[in-house]
This record gives sequence, C-alpha cells and structure tokens, in this order.
Amino acid sequence: MNIDFNLYMNDIVKQAREDMERSGYTQLTTPEEVEAAFDKKGTTLVMVNSVCGCAGGIARPAAAHSVHYDKRPDQLVTVFAGQDKEATAKARSYFTDYPPSSPSFAILKDGKICAMVERHEIEGHDPMSVVNKLQQYFEQYCEEV
Repeated sequence: MNIDFNLYMNDIVKQAREDMERSGYTQLTTPEEVEAAFDKKGTTLVMVNSVCGCAGGIARPAAAHSVHYDKRPDQLVTVFAGQDKEATAKARSYFTDYPPSSPSFAILKDGKICAMVERHEIEGHDPMSVVNKLQQYFEQYCEEV
C-alpha cells in the first residue's frame, strides 16, 4: 500500500486549522495579519499551532475549552508553526524573552507579551491542566465578558 505523505500531512493540517476555527480562533497566515491583530487594544490569546501529537491531543482541546470562562481575551488568534512560517516568525517577534515553542500559547495585552504557556508546560500534561493555567492568566489579564 502506497501512502502519499503530502496528502496525509495536508489532511492533518486542514483538520488542525478547522479545529481552531471551530473553537473561535482567527487564522493569521501573513505577517501583516499578525501585526494588525496584535496592534489592537485589549487582550489577545495566541495559540501557536503545530502538527505534533501534543498539539492535537492537549493544546487544541485546551484552546477550545479554556475560553468558556467568566474572563476571557478580547480576541482569539492562531498561527501555524511549520506551515505559515512568516506569520509565525512575526508572532514570535512579539514573544520577547521566550524561545520559539510549538505548540504554545501567548497572552498579549495592547500588543505586549504578558504570559506564555510553552511546549514543556503542554507536552506530557493533560488538557485540563493547560486549561487551568490559561484561565489563571485570563483571571489576571482579562476583563469579564
């Protein structure tokens, strides 16, 4: 049996993007889209998506469930590491003092980094521990909805 690896990867990427969109996140695929989103006033949750297992099994479910909370970011956005490379690089340029990490989450307020949940805080953890960590940051940086 021949498996076309590119078709397989395209399916995984498509599913990962759709997961985030269904959860209310806006895809940022260009540096210009990143800049426009990050320059908005208020709080922004950025999910740096990836195709790894911890993204699909932990980070994307946490991204979906964390926003069901009294306090939540004003906007939800995502960039896709390894897919939208320029957009991801632009997003990471805002994450000063943090090394590149995917999957990961960043909380920005008025375009400035406030907090980060890095891959080592996702991989090997359960989705609810990531949800709890994100909601602690929402409590600290976000307004009630």
